[in-house]
Amino acid sequence: MTSYRQAYYMTVKKGKRKIWLTTLLIIEAIFLILIILFTWGYKKLEETIDKIPRDISQDEEIIEPPEVIIPEGYKNFLIFGVDTRDNSLKKGNSDTIIVVSINNKTHDVKMVSIYRDTYAFIPNIGYDKINAAYANGGYSLAINTINLNYDLDIRKYVTVNFQIVVEAVDYLGGITLDITKEELKYLNGYVRELNKVNGTDVPGLKSAGTQNVNGTQATAYARIRYTAGGDFKRTERQRIVLDKMFEKAKKLGIAKLNKMVDKFLPMIYTNLSNKDIIDLLKYFFSYDIVEQTGFPFEKEAKTYQRLSYVFPINLYENVAKLHLMLFEEENYIPSANVQDYSSYIEVIRNN
Repeated sequence: MTSYRQAYYMTVKKGKRKIWLTTLLIIEAIFLILIILFTWGYKKLEETIDKIPRDISQDEEIIEPPEVIIPEGYKNFLIFGVDTRDNSLKKGNSDTIIVVSINNKTHDVKMVSIYRDTYAFIPNIGYDKINAAYANGGYSLAINTINLNYDLDIRKYVTVNFQIVVEAVDYLGGITLDITKEELKYLNGYVRELNKVNGTDVPGLKSAGTQNVNGTQATAYARIRYTAGGDFKRTERQRIVLDKMFEKAKKLGIAKLNKMVDKFLPMIYTNLSNKDIIDLLKYFFSYDIVEQTGFPFEKEAKTYQRLSYVFPINLYENVAKLHLMLFEEENYIPSANVQDYSSYIEVIRNN
């Protein structure tokens, strides 16, 4: 076993159970509903897919990364969870970034959550938090940033907003969460902020402990990042919300699932075509999520110029491990671009 493979699997073993994101539930739920509609007939399925808002306006701005050749036989796309506070989908920081890679032959699915505060090179802007790419240039700049920094060649994306989580939890009748005293004050602060954005008057929680929470309260919980553990702990909270929602969603009947698809499909944006979606649906029940983790694998959270960042510890080696995970490339050599970015980031990190 190579040193990269050993290091990678040690990292995944430690982080595997901690990394998952609320946004993913929405995507899985949508595909599950579409599969049910598929059993009702192709016409109904096509009518439903046609309701999904499409944004292909920046597709021509997605560049082909130099020196990057991705092995054949994989479907790759990105999921963006956008935090705009005004519920727009075409702007704002992408606080959730998930790389999804599907092996067309084995139907294995691997997912990598890129930490939002990761220090990265953004074309035409410079080095910044990776979530700033979406805010400054929409999905094309976000995709280009990810492709350039990590030697990927992704063209497809799906974007959702926090509001979809609020409404999904409410639709499910709430979920049960165990709220700590430390989390309580931050949760209620986010509840007040969400009320301002959505024009609602949802009350905060009165006490810590195990309790049923509504959509606003669950979303507020998933956004907490100022307790011990910071952004890493927030990712864990998002996974908890996801799991709770998924358990409730599995108990819905077909009638409610049909209403759910009509309600939530218009709340996403994508450049996936009808054919792309139908191709994904063909093998939905054979997909097996075999790996899920956070990226960078080796990282250091520290302050630089009065801002908090997640610095990859040797981006070059992190990218090599990433390609090992996603595409089983044993001896991947990162591009010259990645080597340059890695050298610069190491200087800043050790400054």
